[in-house]
Amino acid sequence: MMSRVLGFVRELLIASLLGTGPVADAFYAAFRFPNLFRRLFAEGAFNAAFIPLFSKELEGGGESQAREFSSEVVSVLAVILLGLTALAEIFMPFLVTWVVAPGFTDNPEKYELTVLLTRIMFPYLACMSLVAMFSGVLNSLGKFAAAAFAPVLLNILMITVLLAVTFTGGMEPGAVGTIMSWTVCASGFLQLGLLVVAVKKSNLLPVLKRPSLTPRVKRLLILSIPAATAGGITQINLLIGQMIASQKEGAISILQYADRIYQLPLGVVGIAVGVALLPNISRKLQANDMAGVDHSQNRALELSMLLTVPAAAGIMCLAQPVINVLFERGQFSAVDTAATAPALIAFAMGLPAFVMIKVFSPGFFAREDTRTPMIFAAVSVFINIAGSLMLFPIYQEMGIAIATSISAWVNAGLLGVVLASRGHYTPDAQIHRNLSLILLASALMAGALVLMMLNASSIFTSDFSIFTRIVTLAGLVGLGAAIFGGICQLTGVVTVQDLRKMFRKSQ
Repeated sequence: MMSRVLGFVRELLIASLLGTGPVADAFYAAFRFPNLFRRLFAEGAFNAAFIPLFSKELEGGGESQAREFSSEVVSVLAVILLGLTALAEIFMPFLVTWVVAPGFTDNPEKYELTVLLTRIMFPYLACMSLVAMFSGVLNSLGKFAAAAFAPVLLNILMITVLLAVTFTGGMEPGAVGTIMSWTVCASGFLQLGLLVVAVKKSNLLPVLKRPSLTPRVKRLLILSIPAATAGGITQINLLIGQMIASQKEGAISILQYADRIYQLPLGVVGIAVGVALLPNISRKLQANDMAGVDHSQNRALELSMLLTVPAAAGIMCLAQPVINVLFERGQFSAVDTAATAPALIAFAMGLPAFVMIKVFSPGFFAREDTRTPMIFAAVSVFINIAGSLMLFPIYQEMGIAIATSISAWVNAGLLGVVLASRGHYTPDAQIHRNLSLILLASALMAGALVLMMLNASSIFTSDFSIFTRIVTLAGLVGLGAAIFGGICQLTGVVTVQDLRKMFRKSQ
């Protein structure tokens, strides 16, 4: 939650300083590439392969054998990352031309800036990959705090630098983009240092040794490649969307600002549930507790839908006011708000699916099956590419967001159906009942918000003060939450007592 909220503040400052101009496009295009790998590794993909194997070593051979395995992995990983970073720095113009932002080649100034910024930020990728491995060690021990807090450091550094630039004033946009890129790079080393200290306190810090492709490392690499494809499909689809959007000025920035908003519920709920669910299922499978596995998956799905379905409905109803209040100031104009809101609505349509992918994937990963999710991810990518190419010429940024959401629903559907058909997931009576009631409560809440917006919309299009707009938006959000919560309380989907029990368990 801290990371996502501070991420809002970060994007607010960037929007104010750069708007949707060429430097913002260049920075976000450059940041997407290393950030893609951060999310592939840190938000489940690498750990989808690493945690089951590390847990098996920990259970079977104790801490010494687990530490030996992690030492083998970090030694090979360090060599791969150093080589990858060196090659990327050398061939960055090629990567920008063909992967990062093909549409920038028609604008030499923006293209050269993107190459420079990507080069500056690329070492962040190597740091995040090692952070992911250390996070996997901690998560296997049931310790999540340090790994969850690490991304907060990026936002703290970025906000500090952006505030300094704002109060100093007079800095050229290109210089702002360069400073932000160096800040991203520095935060990578800071996050790595934090995780090293945390793992050392757990007495499982691996040591660098001569790299060797041992049978255990080979098994990890075999599992990691499909897991990276499957676990990071949302980010891969966003990268594809960026490549297509680079043909239009400002489109990349618009998609980034819309992406930042729906990433709040996705990060707080979906990724958090997925990260916690994988080691939970892995331990229960080791203990042959199949009933416990089903129970964990059902409650994870129930909790995640309880939080994300109403969030998606609320975002779709209040997209324009949210963009207006968060971003519309400085270089970010009303025209930018009008372009960003439809993209946000389209992304929100896929929010429950993005979260369901995070809930269903651990059911495969815990069984060391990374191939099946990879196949479904490939289908999803194909649908996203086809959809984006067809819809972008018609609906611009919204078309790319629609294609991304459709591909997410296809991926989530395939994962859930196949998991159930193999007997690895059985929805219980409680999940059937509560999902129906959650959908009903969300629909009623959405209807009420639409009616309220008929009277309040003018506040977000006129020259009302920012205070008035914030209070109005907060009131709409509060009323929507009260309506949804009241219906859930009346129907018994979740009660105050249930929430208290969840909170006590989390302590």
